[in-house]
Amino acid sequence: MAEKKPVISRKLLKLRKRAKNKKPEFLRSESWRYSKMSESWRRPRGLDHKMRRKIKGWPPMVSTGYKGPKIARGLHPSGLREVMVHNVNELALVDPSVQAARIAHTVGKKKRALILVEAKQKKIRVLNPGQVEGGEAPAEGEEPAVEAEVEAEKTTEKPKRGLFGRRKPTEKKARKTTRKTKPEGEKEQ
Repeated sequence: MAEKKPVISRKLLKLRKRAKNKKPEFLRSESWRYSKMSESWRRPRGLDHKMRRKIKGWPPMVSTGYKGPKIARGLHPSGLREVMVHNVNELALVDPSVQAARIAHTVGKKKRALILVEAKQKKIRVLNPGQVEGGEAPAEGEEPAVEAEVEAEKTTEKPKRGLFGRRKPTEKKARKTTRKTKPEGEKEQ
């Protein structure tokens, strides 16, 4: 039996947005009292803890009631499901009607440009296109000019500077280590 692809309506996305707006910022208990405590959420576990017992006047705890609709969970605000792409071959697995591609951060300029060209041909939305060669991807069949940039960076090498902007000495002076030794005749006590 073929699986049905879920169609995400704008209504569900609005419902998710409304649920997110109602959701409070969950703070770690007593974090407002002690500066050494971070505000990042930790579940209160004490027997008599007021927050765990949901006493009136204490901040709310994390619970499933704050979730958005299940079908709209984990989606991009555009309503498309994100798919991580590392190379051009993985772009073939992306369904343009329901999914959008996100290029992995480890992908370099050259491969990123090729992925962008392929995505444009297949009409796949790329969520993080970035800047490639003046804002545009190279034409079809054309390799991006990355080698020229690398050569330009090598020629304009700056002198090495220290911590406070001063030039670092080219050769480090050898430190003289003089160790006080006791004469051979004396014994240690």
